[in-house]
Parts: sequence; C-alpha cells; structure tokens
Amino acid sequence: MDSSQDKNLPATGRRLEQARDEGQVARSKELTNLVVLGVGFAVVVSMFALGTATMLDGLRNLLRFDHASLLRGDLMTRNLQQGLTGGLMVVLPLGGFLMMLGVGATIAAGGWTLSFKPVMPDLAKLDPLAGLGRIFSKQQLFEVSKLVALTGIIGGIGWMYLSAHLVDFTSLLLGPLDAGLIRMGEWLTSGIAMLLSVVLVTAGIDVPMQKFLYLQRLRMSHEEVKQEHKETDGNPQLKGRMRAMAREMANRNSIAQVPKADMVVMNPTHYAVAIQYDDTTMSAPRVIAKGADLLAFRIKEVAKDSQVPVLQSPMLARALYAHAELNTEIPAALYTAVAQVLAYVYQVKAAMQGKGRMPQAQPDPQVPPELDPHHPSSQRTAQPENAE
Repeated sequence: MDSSQDKNLPATGRRLEQARDEGQVARSKELTNLVVLGVGFAVVVSMFALGTATMLDGLRNLLRFDHASLLRGDLMTRNLQQGLTGGLMVVLPLGGFLMMLGVGATIAAGGWTLSFKPVMPDLAKLDPLAGLGRIFSKQQLFEVSKLVALTGIIGGIGWMYLSAHLVDFTSLLLGPLDAGLIRMGEWLTSGIAMLLSVVLVTAGIDVPMQKFLYLQRLRMSHEEVKQEHKETDGNPQLKGRMRAMAREMANRNSIAQVPKADMVVMNPTHYAVAIQYDDTTMSAPRVIAKGADLLAFRIKEVAKDSQVPVLQSPMLARALYAHAELNTEIPAALYTAVAQVLAYVYQVKAAMQGKGRMPQAQPDPQVPPELDPHHPSSQRTAQPENAE
C-alpha cells in the first residue's frame, strides 16, 4: 500500500470528481462565518433606529404601572406576551434569513453536492492507528492552530475593549434608559465591527489554505494514476478483443451489401472481399463487405445468388482483407491489381450481353508481396485469422 510520501502527483480530474461524489469538497467555515456575520451586522445596523424605537416602546409598556394595572390583574401578563411576541417577530425572520444565508454561502464556497457516504457506517474509521493519523494530519493541525490563534486574538481584543469602556459601562446605570440603550448599541456596533475585521483576515487566510489542504489530501501515487488510466482507457488486451468483435460484427452486417458489389475476390479456403466501383461517384473502388472462413463462404453464396462475379485470386483477397477497411477505398498500392480484375469482370459482363468477346483467361493481378500477410517478405506477423 502506498504511503503518504509516495503520493506526490496532483489529483486527476477523475479523482476530483470521485471525491465530490463522495461529499469531499474544499469548504471554508470562516468564509461562511464572514458572510453571515457581515450581512447580519449590516441588517442590524440598517434597522438600528427602528429596532431601538420598538424596543423602547415595548419596555415602556412592560414597565408601566398605574391605577389601571391594579384594576386589571392580567394586564402585566398581556404586556409581557405582547413584548415577547414583538421580539420574536423581529428575531425569528432575522434568524431564518441568516440561516438561509449561511447555507447559500456554504454552497457558493464549495458547490452543491449530495452524498450519503460520509454518514454511512465504516469499520475502517474504528481503526485506532488511522484515527491517530487523522488527528495529527495537516488538516487537523491547521484547524487547531487556527482555533487557538482566533481564541487568543478575539480574547485579547475583547479584553482591551472592555478595559477601555469599563467606566462607561458602569455609568449606564446612572443615566436615562433611552440614552443608555442607544449608547449600548453604539458600543456593540463598534465591537462587532472589530470582530468582523478579525474574521475577514482569517477568511482571507483560510480559503486558499483549505483549497491547498484539500488538493494535498487527494494527491495520488504513480501506481494510483496508472491504475486510473487503466480503468479509464480499459485493458489493452480486452480492448483488442472488443475491437476484433466489433469488426467481426461489422463484417457480418456487411453481407447485406454483397448484392451491390461489382465482384467478389476470394481465397478459396479463407477470405472473401466484395468490391464496388462507380466511376461517376467514386474516386477509387471501395470494399463493402469482407469476411474470413465461414463468413467468406456466406459472402460467396450471397454473391452467387445475386449473380455477382466471384473470382479466385488468393494474394489479392488476402491483401484486401488485411489492409482495406469496410466502406473505405482500397489502398493505393492495390489500385493496379484491382483495376486488372475489374477490367476482366467488365469484359465478361460485356461478352455475356453480346457487346464484345469473352476474355481468354483470368488475369493474374500484380499484388506487392509486402501486402500479402502470407508472403515470406511480409513484415506482418499477426495473421487476420488468428484474431478470429
């Protein structure tokens, strides 16, 4: 099994996609905190005047005690209910808005992903050694360091702020309630602004760091990359067999094209190739069907039933079968040989229609020896029938 030191290659696109499917994405909690606190702070500041007035009115109603209160024993209870209802009508919509904002910020930071794998039972997570590895990982060390630093910074800022305003805080008890609430709101606003500045700096560090740690965690070894390429591209032997099967299937389907051929060239025991040529639409003859062994005999039968000429030319049949693909033009090196055979076929057809003399003998087409897979000078070592 590869150690972490061996994983020095960046994650491939497929590895990143698999990680996302498993619910692993680079997310920064500090960015979400910054968005929620920042927008919430902006909303509170914009509604500060209205909120303060509403709070003062509610406090006045709650703290009012006069002769009518003595006559109605339930007045204090009703005022308390109204105050709580008014407070909830302010707090609940704001809380719901901030909750949706937090979800939206989380999705925007790492994208939307739905996976149940992180919550599925995994016995591997019970391994003590693996647990220790996770505790002392780069991710956890960074999170602990960040938490300690944030605690120290926020604690220091809070201590300095309270020390500087301690006397002002105690003086609130001596002043009127309206002025005290306004003054308290101003202090809270300045304090939250200082807190947001700390969160802003932390998010600026945390976002790229989370991305870096995420990519580090997904780094791959050479063996993993090779295995992924093998799984993606497929096993070469299996791909070869699949291509051979696809060619065989295409060859079988091409039998339906045999009646359109001008001639069929055969090796009596192995190969058959059907050739079509139309000088008005084609620049060179095309192979429209080919086969070996039983498929070759089937092509021969269909050709005879369709009155397509069948010629015995072993070298040409082998060369065409080996080097010409279905529905493509024949190789240029075989133009002369095929032209010789086609000329013979056209002469035979013309003679049968009474338009000329029957040729004396079938020509021996000139096939380059290196194109014949059975010729000793051929460099081809893989015989087509061996792939069958």
